[in-house]
Amino acid sequence: MTDSIQSIPAIGVIGGSGLYEIEGLTDVKEIKVDTPFGPPSDTIVQGIMSGRRVCFLPRHGRGHRILPTELNHRANIWALRSLDVRWIIAVTAVGSLKEEYHPRDIVLPDQFFDRTSQRAHHTFFGEGIVAHVGFSDPIASGLRQLLFEAATRLGKTVHNGGTYVNMDGPAFSTRAESETNRKLGFDLIGMTNLPEAKLAREAEIALATLAMITDYDCWKVEEEAVSAHAVIEHVQANANTAKAILQAMIPTIPTVADWPEHSALDAAIFTDERFWPEETKKKLFPILERFINC
Repeated sequence: MTDSIQSIPAIGVIGGSGLYEIEGLTDVKEIKVDTPFGPPSDTIVQGIMSGRRVCFLPRHGRGHRILPTELNHRANIWALRSLDVRWIIAVTAVGSLKEEYHPRDIVLPDQFFDRTSQRAHHTFFGEGIVAHVGFSDPIASGLRQLLFEAATRLGKTVHNGGTYVNMDGPAFSTRAESETNRKLGFDLIGMTNLPEAKLAREAEIALATLAMITDYDCWKVEEEAVSAHAVIEHVQANANTAKAILQAMIPTIPTVADWPEHSALDAAIFTDERFWPEETKKKLFPILERFINC
């Protein structure tokens, strides 16, 4: 890997169900990252694609071994940030809550609704440093637009925008829950992506979600109720689509990290640096480095 490529901020890909590798990577190596929050889901696969350093992390581990509520989101995002990842494409399987959003369609959500129960684990801050990041627009609009343009060029059915409601799982929704989410106007349902978006914002990483529809949740009574078997068939097809979009989109990502998301902490940190505990500073060094060294 040349010094010039190494000096450019990296692109992260968090792979969901069925996406355990990306074709087209060269100079591939696996990196084991130890984090102060515990182990990430797996080793990070780093390689070069279109002259860019790409870091791939399988969200559920190779072989899909980790439940949504078992995911160590803090370790995953910390590990990527420590490798100078400043853009993340989060590829995720979702259920559709709208008639017109069909299995194997792509949705690029621009909003989230939080129905998770482990929110204390969805922030890097605490332990003496208080920060409140702006999260009104949780997705990096520039990155979402690049995904939309790539999917459109490839002739894929893509819906640009929508609200992703994040439930805990691992069980799928009851019919009453599914109907309620539809009445509230939500578009998609999933189990993983909101914590990633929150932590990416705190880590000053621009994140966009590539949501791949696998089913109609269970509200659509004339369809087969969502099951693991029905989902897996769509997951495999969606994984191939996601790989094609990533290959088309990665060359278009800027080489300079100067988007609003890359300075999200400028107006977020409430605690004066004089009071930052040394242990917390050390723990959050990849995230706070530019403040500590200024």
